[in-house]
Amino acid sequence: MGRTPLRSPLPVRDGVGATRLKVPRTGEWPTISAYVAERFGHVDPERLLRRFDRGEVVDITGAPIARHTPLGATEFVWYYRELPVEKDIPFDVAIVHQDADLVVVDKPHFLPTTPGGGYVQNSALVRLRVALDNPDLTPIHRLDRVTAGLVMFSARAETRGAYQTMFADRTVEKVYEAVSAMPADGLPELPRVVRSRLSSEKGRLRVAEEVEGEPNAETAIELLRTGVSGGTDAGLPVMHTLLRPRTGRMHQLRAHLAGLGLGILNDRFYPVLEDESPDDFTRPLQLLAREIRFTDPLTGAPREFRSARVLQEAPR
Repeated sequence: MGRTPLRSPLPVRDGVGATRLKVPRTGEWPTISAYVAERFGHVDPERLLRRFDRGEVVDITGAPIARHTPLGATEFVWYYRELPVEKDIPFDVAIVHQDADLVVVDKPHFLPTTPGGGYVQNSALVRLRVALDNPDLTPIHRLDRVTAGLVMFSARAETRGAYQTMFADRTVEKVYEAVSAMPADGLPELPRVVRSRLSSEKGRLRVAEEVEGEPNAETAIELLRTGVSGGTDAGLPVMHTLLRPRTGRMHQLRAHLAGLGLGILNDRFYPVLEDESPDDFTRPLQLLAREIRFTDPLTGAPREFRSARVLQEAPR
């Protein structure tokens, strides 16, 4: 049986949970604070020690850890991260459905689902925890920051596992839309099912599509229509596709379309990894999580939700 997750002794604050850090039981450091100072060597050590003096670093009971507490006194410590100055994401997350157990939202492009990469307050999770006054709100699945559309959140811990199991068992039907530039050498044959092996490594920005090995990613792709974009790229010949992923690998839809020569418009990762640059809010990735369907594990009733967003470059 798996270990029971440790519950944070510190409450969620301003929508953000405390950070947990595992501390070695033995080592060359005389105190826990000395280990933390070396672990975060990019931070002024006196600044870190002052946090210990103010009682901002605690053990599992919530008791403060002093700067002189010896190494080995506890295995884990908790603290609140000092939040960075964030660039505002000027788009709102819309609530599609809310009940005692489930919250379904329509996430805009550019807003991350959870804190990360310099975004904390500007994440769907933190914004919703604050707006709904619910520190227990937790995402059941995630969308890339640059992808818009439907995301489901668990509203309480008692029923969270039932919804998470749906995704683990692949009993949730998800439907996406994408817009790609019309390929110069003509359309690939559609509809089709793309199967491949995708792998990802920590620190690598893109997945690798491997020829060898058992496929672990599958997407059904069909053509909705072709035409001319009426958005920022007005006049560009484009094609609008419907995507039904049967697995949920990282960047699966983006990699599969790029592999067909149908890289999604405004994708900075596929087929070519572009240099990092500030977000251009006028050019969102043309990928949308449009629909989600499942049988509710608590009631047995069929549930279906649909995004109200549209892709700006879709053919008019």
